Amino acid sequence: MILVSACLAGFPCRYDGTSKINETIKQLVQEGKAIPVCPEQLGGLTTPRLPSEIRDGKVFNSEGRDVTPQFERGAAAVLQIAKEYGCKKAILKACSPSCGKGHIYDGTFSGKLVDGNGKTAELLIQNGIEVMTE
Repeated sequence: MILVSACLAGFPCRYDGTSKINETIKQLVQEGKAIPVCPEQLGGLTTPRLPSEIRDGKVFNSEGRDVTPQFERGAAAVLQIAKEYGCKKAILKACSPSCGKGHIYDGTFSGKLVDGNGKTAELLIQNGIEVMTE
């Protein structure tokens, strides 16, 4: 079983209430081969919500509010799901402060990318789950 970002499977759970559908990922979910998750919703954030970015290891929304606890709670929930279903791989949304792997936005809300992982991606990697982006 594979974990996938719910927005990639067509669920409108991104910060702006949209999805970023990827037909291949949607098909994996439809075939029962993948489990869609949205760490930000699992962490208690609403949809829509203000965009968030990581700065100095913490997550802040565009109004400067620290939302790190919600992101960490969501990451822990996704890890629990991965363990319960024996997931060894995850396909997550690139650049996201939750799901990004390798590159995330720099925390200035200017569109600049820096090396790094989102909170969920990092926790999954630390627990031996292979993470890739779409």
